Amino acid sequence: MVVPELGPWRAARPHVARIAGTVRPRLARAAETLRPRLARLAAAAGPRFARPDRPGSPQVPRVARPKTWQFTATAATAGLALAAGVVTAAGPWDSSGQRTAERDRAVALEAARGTDHGGAPAHAGTPPRGPRAVPPAASVLTGLGGTATTVRSAPSAKALTGVLDPLLNTPALGRRSAAVVDVATGRRLYGSGAADALVPASTTKIATAVAALSALGSDHRLTTRTVYEPDTEEVVLVGGGDPTLTARAETHGLAGLRDLAERTAAALAKRGLREVTLSYDTTLYKGGTMHPIGVNPNLAAVTPLMVDEARTDDSTSGPAPRVPDPAADAARRFGELLKEHGIKATPPGPSKSTTRASTLATVSSPPLAALVERMLTNSDNDLAEALARHTALATGRPADFDGAGEAITARLKQLGLPVKGADVKDGSGLDRRDKLTADLLTALLVKAGDPAHPELRPALTGLPVAGFTGTLSGRYADGAAGVVRAKTGTLTGVNTLAGTVVDKDGRLLAFAFLANGTGAPAAAQSALDKAATALSACGCRP
Repeated sequence: MVVPELGPWRAARPHVARIAGTVRPRLARAAETLRPRLARLAAAAGPRFARPDRPGSPQVPRVARPKTWQFTATAATAGLALAAGVVTAAGPWDSSGQRTAERDRAVALEAARGTDHGGAPAHAGTPPRGPRAVPPAASVLTGLGGTATTVRSAPSAKALTGVLDPLLNTPALGRRSAAVVDVATGRRLYGSGAADALVPASTTKIATAVAALSALGSDHRLTTRTVYEPDTEEVVLVGGGDPTLTARAETHGLAGLRDLAERTAAALAKRGLREVTLSYDTTLYKGGTMHPIGVNPNLAAVTPLMVDEARTDDSTSGPAPRVPDPAADAARRFGELLKEHGIKATPPGPSKSTTRASTLATVSSPPLAALVERMLTNSDNDLAEALARHTALATGRPADFDGAGEAITARLKQLGLPVKGADVKDGSGLDRRDKLTADLLTALLVKAGDPAHPELRPALTGLPVAGFTGTLSGRYADGAAGVVRAKTGTLTGVNTLAGTVVDKDGRLLAFAFLANGTGAPAAAQSALDKAATALSACGCRP
């Protein structure tokens, strides 16, 4: 007989008791909330569980005393289910209380601090660097406790007007548009010029995210491949529109150019080929590669073939110098990798693969859900433009700037969203000709939280977390950290913010604040942050 070691359990018993004491009230509240629903489900599902022992045999009642392990397993399962219910009810979190991209980021940064707590104030597209004090855990967990399971009425329009008007009616914001919506009902609780179309800057990425997820599905992947042309004896590197394709030794789940080279070399060796003509194909996209803003460190040339977003440094987000011809650079580096595997390739040139070509090897990106989260968290302009073009391809439009903008607008209209006044010129929001309304931005967020559209969920879970991740990691140090989740937008004279917040009563609200003609960026950003913070602290019920 094996006797278990009881020493560790005795030492851990006080800690377990404290944890149980903390969790028990929340589980009790959740149980009270879920009990009627579970009862209805059990009644409805009852006949399904009375299955015969064998097909065609009569159903015979069986009485058996549950064993201890069965009690334990049942209790553990019920506890996990209740905990998941509490977390899910809290707002835009996945079933574990933390979205996938944040969890992966935490693992990657474990040696530093376990998560991203940047220092200086952030601006769109540039997460800050440097240490600073970590916000208290209590603020992060707001909305995950008892208030999330307590049914409270939504804030009143009159009360919200009294709170927000003094904060938004400031010269620092220039011309402004604002809306606050109750996510549970979709009812607008506050509006000020909510139907006015203004320049949205990077909040455009919310529209891009919803359109791409709707058109392609959250599991869609972007594939880069190599093919062999039998007539010309060419190896063609075919761009699949994946800007996250990486040449780094550690891929961290991204598609790897090194993997593609290794697999291609192995396929060529099987054919007895050691010398090849190398070409590359960028015909997936149409039109020019230059964004209307011109050469800019915030964005590479828009092409379906690039490596590490054409960055010339070791950065993974934010502004950076870029190579002038990303496709040619990617093909050149691919040729060098082939050489490492014993394949001699000519200097690459542009070409087009044919239907006669046979596939040698492929590598695929993470699923679209993860790409959308990365795009929103880091305000990734290269990824935004790629997803806009893939939306165009999926809806039968040309994969250029015009086709992408038309595809996004058409997809949102198909979802029943208020697109009147909207004018989408790109996927990233860098084009100052973009126009969106606060009504549309809040409607996008509500639609992403709609249980009928689970494929749109990453448009919420990808939003930066105030005080913790992405473009909000350097903001909200004095309030609402962890409670506000929002996409930032910043251009010269433009400051925008759109996202979700759990208010004081546990109600999930969607908000959008747009300001054009802002003269002092810091003052405008501060005003928007104060408005979002006020929402988090607001009970604002009649």
